[in-house]
Amino acid sequence: MGLGGIGVPGLILIVLVALIVFGPAKLPEIGKAFGSSLREFKKATNDLISDDSSDQKSNDKNNNNQS
Repeated sequence: MGLGGIGVPGLILIVLVALIVFGPAKLPEIGKAFGSSLREFKKATNDLISDDSSDQKSNDKNNNNQS
C-alpha cells in the first residue's frame, strides 16, 4: 500500500521515468521545488480552514447574542 493508492511498483515507475526525463542532476532540485510547493499548499489550506472555523465561531457568537 503506497501513497494515495499508487503502490510501490507505481512509485518505482514514476522515479524511473523522472530519472530518464530529467536526469539525475536535476532530480534533487525538482524534489526540493515539489516539497516546498506542497508545504505552501498545505499551509494555505490550513489557513483557509482556520479562517473558516473562526468565521463560523464568530457567526455563532453573534447569533447567540441576538437571541
